[in-house]
Amino acid sequence: MSSASSAGVRSTRVGAGLIALGVVQFSAVMAVVQYGYPGYSDTMNYISDLGNTATSPWHLVFNASIVVLGVLAFVGILLAWSGFPAGGSRVVGLFLLLLASLGAIFVGLFPENVNPTVHGLASLTVFGPGGVALVVLAAGMGARTSWHWLRLTSVVLGALTLVSLAYYVPTQGNNTTWDPGLVERLIVFPILVWGFLAAVQLARHPIPSAAPVTTPA
Repeated sequence: MSSASSAGVRSTRVGAGLIALGVVQFSAVMAVVQYGYPGYSDTMNYISDLGNTATSPWHLVFNASIVVLGVLAFVGILLAWSGFPAGGSRVVGLFLLLLASLGAIFVGLFPENVNPTVHGLASLTVFGPGGVALVVLAAGMGARTSWHWLRLTSVVLGALTLVSLAYYVPTQGNNTTWDPGLVERLIVFPILVWGFLAAVQLARHPIPSAAPVTTPA
């Protein structure tokens, strides 16, 4: 392996680690902060309620965690860029994920009760681009790449986010969303799950191969 290839492998693995760390720490913090929030409901309370400075006892922890998630995801994607299947889908998909990462940072910096407008726009920047990115990236996960096992999963997770978002946005406008906390989780959790799975793939196969996958004779 050349020094350039070795550097690329290290960069990809570091990026994978950052992405996984971001997802794991945010998931853990979300559970802990939720536990410390009196009367919190997974189905009725929004995720962002955990960062509400007026009602959430540990809002500083949650808001810091989502900022960390955004930063780690942004840096991790840049470092692991070459580990994703090459092509137009990589460029478009990862650009959308970078945009979603920036959105996560702004969600944490502007809690729902501090600046609802910015918070809402930042949330949509996470939801929309994040869901579309999963579907776009799936287009590059063909049978000739080591990512083929994640292709269908990417489509399903991306579609779940987008379908849930398509229901969520208009019903939010007239306050008719059924179990808003649950629906919001159906938007967010698929992106988090995909991020962890992608990190595992990047760590195992840091440089995607364009050669056909063969089986031993």
